Amino acid sequence: MVKKQDLKIRDKQITCRRIVSALGSLLAREGFKGIGVNALAREAGVDKVLIYRYFGGLEGVIAAFGKEGDFWPSALELAGGDLQKFSSLSLEDRLSVFTRQFIRALRQRPLTQAIMAWEVLETNELTQELEAVREQSIMEFFKLFFLKDKTAVDLQAIVMLMGAAISYLVIRSHHIDIYGGIRLDSDEGWQRIEASIDSIIQKIVRIE
Repeated sequence: MVKKQDLKIRDKQITCRRIVSALGSLLAREGFKGIGVNALAREAGVDKVLIYRYFGGLEGVIAAFGKEGDFWPSALELAGGDLQKFSSLSLEDRLSVFTRQFIRALRQRPLTQAIMAWEVLETNELTQELEAVREQSIMEFFKLFFLKDKTAVDLQAIVMLMGAAISYLVIRSHHIDIYGGIRLDSDEGWQRIEASIDSIIQKIVRIE
């Protein structure tokens, strides 16, 4: 027999998922300007009181949305599906796997691309919440898998620059087909970019 307490927990989980999912739908359709507690409650089909009760407000829903795997790639995804195997790779191979997985993860997330593009134009408490989630995720990954490496170059700054370049190109691919003569709307174009990043990584790692 199912206990009432178990039913309450399940109902809460279902409602929370519905609210977070509704936020994604609103962002995809309206952008950040269309986000508000009342609009979110209507989209989710719930009383707005539940948004405050379960999340503490709109910022809490944004944070929950940002931490979902559908929005931002997990450490497991960035590591290629095997954290232990990834940690045992050479620095060169770890950087290569990370950048390739980062590219592929972002390319598979059109909503994430749209949100990152909106953040360039509009900064507010909601965009800052998602930025904080991404920053924490990337820094935790870097500290876990790259902080131990001793190099002659500033590895953290280099990883940041590669991540920024990848983010920019993926965001631009949401709006344009070609950048610098390379097609961003084809796998072949991105394979060229991945191969070029590998060449840069090789040169960086071998600097003494």
